[in-house]
Amino acid sequence: MKGNEFMKGNKTNKADAGGPASPSVHLEFTHTTAAMVCVAGTFNDWRPEASLMVAMGDGRWMKELTLPPGTYESCLVVDGAWKPDPLAGETVPIRSAD
Repeated sequence: MKGNEFMKGNKTNKADAGGPASPSVHLEFTHTTAAMVCVAGTFNDWRPEASLMVAMGDGRWMKELTLPPGTYESCLVVDGAWKPDPLAGETVPIRSAD
């Protein structure tokens, strides 16, 4: 991440109001040449090292997160480069910190 830019690419709604909360969020990503993939977001104070994805082989990466119900923003960090999740169902604009 350069300077004070925050890439907030994904928006995840954990549970609908009044509906049951699901126990975890399952994330998958494919990148055939990545050596390390992390997830940074509002759930971990934008610290990618707090949520390392697990290499499953053949360029597939996976992470299970247990989060309380709510809305979260996140971004993938692939070998140090911040990227929006291409499978995200909903996104928010990239914002700069003031």
